[in-house]
Parts: sequence; C-alpha cells; structure tokens
Amino acid sequence: MKILARGSKNRIKELQEKLNGVSCVLTCVDDSDLISANVHQFDLIFDLKFDEKSEQLHYYAGLKNIPVFVCAVKQQLAKATFDFGRKVECKLFGINALPTFLNRPLTEISLLHQADESSLKEIMHAFSWNYRIVEDRVGMITPRILFMIINEACYTLQEGTASMEDIDTSMKLGTNYPLGPFEWANKIGIKHVYETLEAIYQDTHDERYKVCSLLKTKYLKDEEF
Repeated sequence: MKILARGSKNRIKELQEKLNGVSCVLTCVDDSDLISANVHQFDLIFDLKFDEKSEQLHYYAGLKNIPVFVCAVKQQLAKATFDFGRKVECKLFGINALPTFLNRPLTEISLLHQADESSLKEIMHAFSWNYRIVEDRVGMITPRILFMIINEACYTLQEGTASMEDIDTSMKLGTNYPLGPFEWANKIGIKHVYETLEAIYQDTHDERYKVCSLLKTKYLKDEEF
C-alpha cells in the first residue's frame, strides 16, 4: 500500500509510530511538495494539517474512491466540503490527529458519508487499529473534554485559587491522568488548545468552552505554561 502523508515533523513521527507493523510505503510531504506530488498514484492519504489549511481539499476532491484521512478537530467535514463548493469524490474521513492524539490505543474518526463506513472498517482492519466513529462535529470527543478541563484549570489559576503545580498534581492524583492540565496543554500545544476551544465556542456558544483570558494571552504571546 502506498500512503501519502502531509504534516509537521512531530505529527508525521506519530503517524509513523502508529503505522509500525503495517505493510506500506509512506511518502511524507510538506505544503510545497504537495503541489508537485502526483496524488493520484497513492492508495491512501493522510493530511494531518487539514485543520490549518483546509483549502488543500482541492488536491484530493477528484480522487475518486481513494480514502483521504484529514485532521478535522477544529472544523466539521461537512462545513469544509460545503465551503469548498464542488463535488468531493474521494472517501473523506476526519481523524483526531492533533499532537499526542494520533498514536493512542483508540483512534477517533468521523465520516462525511455514512456509506463509507464499510470502507473504513476494511482499512482499520488492515492497519490493526482500534477506532471509534464519532459525530462529525467540532472538537470530536477527547479534545473537547480534555481542552475544557485545561480551560477550567486556567480559570482556577487566574483566580488565584491554586498554583499551577498544585493543579497539575491534583489532577494526576485525583484522576490518575498521566499529566496535569497545564502539562497536557504544553505537550499538545497552546495553539491547538486555544483554536479548538474557540472553534467549539463559535459553533455551540456554550459558555463551558468560552476561552479563559489567561489561555488566550498565552496563545497570543506564543508562550507555554
């Protein structure tokens, strides 16, 4: 199987680890290489940066029946294809490919068309991946929950109720999480946490996802906790 992957170095590394043991030839490209890549020669495509640049859909739309997995956490597949405005002939799947989420025991995947579920099942069987089909909505499931926890931790820190270290320690001891909320935020990337929460809030107008000003400031200053 010939696979094309577009993404940053850390996400490509995660994908390579996830595909370990899968019989395939993986070709990795950045934005400029994608322009010259003959996408028609590949059996399957991963676009791990689709959330950042969804206009790349025009490279994939005409690939009739070719499976294309795109990171679709900050936007819906339905919205991306609606904005594209032309027919999408590839088999388009959303995947939770934010940093640290891809190489996990369970992969979250959304469908653009329910009819493609059988194709997805075949691919996941070939990859020996455990997966869960989630609703095509901004935030998917795990990022939505984890980022809300991070946001609440930011409010707690901002109010002076507890220190960053105390919050991280309490979360690890109280929930048996491997990392505390601020440690998670730094590892995933403040940019991804902020942009996902902002996208969820704009989509739902649910106050639970309204970004804490402390988190927004960190994002604007490109700082970690």
